[in-house]
Amino acid sequence: PVATIAQVFELADAIAPELRAAVLLATFCGLRLGEIRALRVRHLDLLHRTVRIEEQYQELSDGTLVLGPPKTDAGVRTIVIPQVIIPDLEQHLASVPLGADGLLFTTTSGAPMRRATLYTAWGRATKAVGITGLRFHDLRHTGNTLAAATGASTKELMARMGQSSSRAALIYQHATQ
Repeated sequence: PVATIAQVFELADAIAPELRAAVLLATFCGLRLGEIRALRVRHLDLLHRTVRIEEQYQELSDGTLVLGPPKTDAGVRTIVIPQVIIPDLEQHLASVPLGADGLLFTTTSGAPMRRATLYTAWGRATKAVGITGLRFHDLRHTGNTLAAATGASTKELMARMGQSSSRAALIYQHATQ
């Protein structure tokens, strides 16, 4: 499923305020949940409107969190942040007292955010706006579809998505035709 831009902002408005920026980054920067969970203050350069992806959190079936590099070398990347979400990111940064190495999305105790925390809030938000069947990961698909619709080349989509193969980029390009 692909959300409309209006639906994305409805969901961002409906989700817990501390997760609004996660919804917008997932959509408009095409980030994976593991990448969002590993974002630190130093990864955001709001002056130059970029976010740097260098690491991700994976959650094992026993709940153990593992911090490591993205899935592939192509996953290490810098993505341009659309101007429209900069005020939301500024507000998020102002709401969490963090140093440069501080995580952007955490539990109340400051630990990395758990998947279950996001999924619970996501379920409430989708129910509140009356959207069924849309998973959080579908925001990444939405963002990539929007990028393809604006004419992004295969190479640009690959770089944005952190893909080493053109297969996924071609799927988004064909979906918009």
